[in-house]
Amino acid sequence: MANSEPSLGLLEIDVTKISENSLKYPYQQDPLPYDQAALEPYIDAATMDVHYNKHHKAYTDKFNAALKAENATGTPLLEIFKNISKYSDGLKNNGGGYFNHLLFWKIMTPSSTKEPVGESKDAINKTFGTFADFKKLFSEAAINRFGSGWAWLSMDKDGKLFISSTQNQNNPLMDIVPQKGIPLLLIDVWEHAYYLKYQNRRNEYVENFWNVINWNEVERRYQEAKKSL
Repeated sequence: MANSEPSLGLLEIDVTKISENSLKYPYQQDPLPYDQAALEPYIDAATMDVHYNKHHKAYTDKFNAALKAENATGTPLLEIFKNISKYSDGLKNNGGGYFNHLLFWKIMTPSSTKEPVGESKDAINKTFGTFADFKKLFSEAAINRFGSGWAWLSMDKDGKLFISSTQNQNNPLMDIVPQKGIPLLLIDVWEHAYYLKYQNRRNEYVENFWNVINWNEVERRYQEAKKSL
């Protein structure tokens, strides 16, 4: 395990499962992999509409504008994250918002298995004790994130899983976060992700999120992450 950090090539493999257009300037949103109402009753159609068509679109448009303004249109997305501290806050926030949401839409499904599958299941149990223990820790990371942000399950450079949370639109690929790794699972805890349905009840939103997790996608990401070690 000689790598000092997660391979950037790995995430290119991961993201190509979303869309080739999501890997190069000008960056584009990929279509949702399900109908806007498909995740009901856990995530409502009205929230999905605003979240995807308004918020994610705005991040995408502003990210493209920031890249042009900072003469960074030719720099690969993941290379930008690796050196995000060198860029403006506007580029960081909108780049994170663009990319994090690409992963978020894929990590949900209307046909969830409701629990982990494959080798990622074994790794979660080995790392955290039981799925129930993992669920508790991940939920706490999401619920206790002050203000806006995300909670993550990631793989570090040594192949170990860890839970973290980040503020605003930061993610574990950025050089500004305490724990760096390859994202396997994430939840958006910005208010726009849940406020129309849940108002201030973030804990209820987090609890219901477990009903829509695409554990097959988590397993796929886990297998891809192993290739970078």
